Amino acid sequence: MSSDLLDALTALEKQKGISRDVLIEAIEAALVTAYKRNFNQAQNVRVDINLAVGTMLVYSRKDVVEEVTDDRLQISLEDARAINPHYVVGDVVEEEVTPRNFGRIAAQTAKQVVTQRVREAERGLIYEEYVDREDDIVSGIVERLDARNIYVGLGKVEAVLPANEQIQTETYRPHDRIKVYITKVERTSRGPQVFVSRTHPGFLRRLFEMEVPEIFEGIVEIKSIAREAGDRSKISVYAHNEEIDPVGSCVGAKGARVQTIVNELNGEKIDIVEWSEDPVVFVANALSPSKVLDVQVNEEEKSTTVVVPDYQLSLAIGKRGQNARLAAKLTGWKIDIKSETDARELGIYPNENSPEVIIENMDDELDDFDFYKDEE
Repeated sequence: MSSDLLDALTALEKQKGISRDVLIEAIEAALVTAYKRNFNQAQNVRVDINLAVGTMLVYSRKDVVEEVTDDRLQISLEDARAINPHYVVGDVVEEEVTPRNFGRIAAQTAKQVVTQRVREAERGLIYEEYVDREDDIVSGIVERLDARNIYVGLGKVEAVLPANEQIQTETYRPHDRIKVYITKVERTSRGPQVFVSRTHPGFLRRLFEMEVPEIFEGIVEIKSIAREAGDRSKISVYAHNEEIDPVGSCVGAKGARVQTIVNELNGEKIDIVEWSEDPVVFVANALSPSKVLDVQVNEEEKSTTVVVPDYQLSLAIGKRGQNARLAAKLTGWKIDIKSETDARELGIYPNENSPEVIIENMDDELDDFDFYKDEE
């Protein structure tokens, strides 16, 4: 028995990745259940499995007490000392009670329990593996689809891609290989449940980390992301070293890096802008590709009024307001866009801080400055 059991446990350990100790514990628990069920016993028992000699023994356990109230669970101090004079009240006396035909009956009864414990241990390992991979990208294969969800095989587990986490412009078919972002891992009665997404902003962040070494190494930092999955996204980046161009690092030579990400997202447009702690600069950058003439900031309301050339008003706002909406999400500032003509009529442009006024003031100062002094 010892050799066969040892071989079986070793095989399970290699195939399922479950430690031998966990399996032994499961078997011992199953044998205790089998003994109580098949031999109508209610006392406290312990099963000892000795792989070295190939034995399975059952021991009854009784507490040593002064006065016995339940002889199935207790033994008097006098009777205990008849077995061993060193026993005192509070000790536990063990006595072997292994039935002769216990082996065959126990094996049949314990099979289901052992299988369940092995399955639970395997599920626990899968849960621990994937809970550590939350907020990470994994590759999987589309296995099946229903009215709402897509089920993606990740190897040991099947992940759920809900309808609201799917890019609406994409079509998924069984056997398609896709990348997904793990958003949540839960324990359920049927085992670990993994939820994934292709629309989450974190998916875009991880794609950039995979494609841009400067981001992965921390040289370039992603500050914020605004995304309307399948259509357009904006991402702000910052380099702690002034000699490094954060936007250029993300774009790559001839746009190769960002194009790889665009291809993964099936043509989703991506605007990469430089982050700045100055809201005037950051908001102007965020409205790219539109040209910005002026940004007026209201700190109390965390809002801005942006002036753009008349011919770029529609570009700044974007289709269905998308460019302005994404810029507001990216910066965290409310953005009110005005055309140059409307801003002048409202008397808010040019203002004393606008580039136009600054240049005019410089011209006035230069007019008053004497470059040449007449010689007497």
